[in-house]
Amino acid sequence: MSAAWTARVLTLFPEMFPGPLGASLAGKALENGVWALETVDIREFARDKHRSVDDTPFGGGPGMVMRPDVLDAALEASAGAPGTPGRGRVLYLTPRGRLLDQALVRELAAGSGVTLLCGRYEGVDERLIAAHALEEVSLGDFVLSGGEPAALVLLDACVRLLPGVMGNAGTAGEESFEGGLLEYPHYTRPALWTDGQRVERAVPEVLLSGHHEKVAAWRLAEAEAITRARRPDLWAPYAEAHRAEWDALEAKKRRRQRKNRTADGKSASTGEGQVS
Repeated sequence: MSAAWTARVLTLFPEMFPGPLGASLAGKALENGVWALETVDIREFARDKHRSVDDTPFGGGPGMVMRPDVLDAALEASAGAPGTPGRGRVLYLTPRGRLLDQALVRELAAGSGVTLLCGRYEGVDERLIAAHALEEVSLGDFVLSGGEPAALVLLDACVRLLPGVMGNAGTAGEESFEGGLLEYPHYTRPALWTDGQRVERAVPEVLLSGHHEKVAAWRLAEAEAITRARRPDLWAPYAEAHRAEWDALEAKKRRRQRKNRTADGKSASTGEGQVS
């Protein structure tokens, strides 16, 4: 049996884990050994009796900075020194990092696991980032109180992609960001629903038709429309990648229209289809 996908989290608050990851699909997978979670208390590697992990920034300024010597000891003890075989990817969760997206989530889930460093205060000493070649990753353009909430989000996104976690493996292939698009709308029973304002709201007829090709075409069109309206940053590369395909379909449509017009013209000139 292969080793479980392992998440290693370096934090000042190990009690925050597994948190929500201990429930639902991720929790069952953790219990069943599909993935493993290791928490490392950074304070265990402090060098003084007060268990200090931070200090004032050189150059002045507000806040405190996490010490490189303490973090270095914690990383080497848990993940190994830089260059250690099998060390795997080590991420530092920070607002200035590359944006976490589904492509990165798939990369991480396909590996053997990940080590996450959760910062606090003003962040970590820059020398530690350089020494360990940390990958800096951000959830978005906002600031959290620490890296722990971001770590929970990242791990949830990864764990759900592990084999055997989701009941229907095909679900992941139709979600937002797969194929470069946001997800299409979903509907369930009742087919006709009257809301609190007494407005009747019906499910689109095509979804009740039982015609799988038409349903697939509708879902794709809806996903494209939603992405184009809400996420131009996603739409631009998607449109560029499909431009040649769309141009070919449009050219085929125009040829068919010209052929139909020609056929109609010939029919009119010979009097075919006319009633005497």
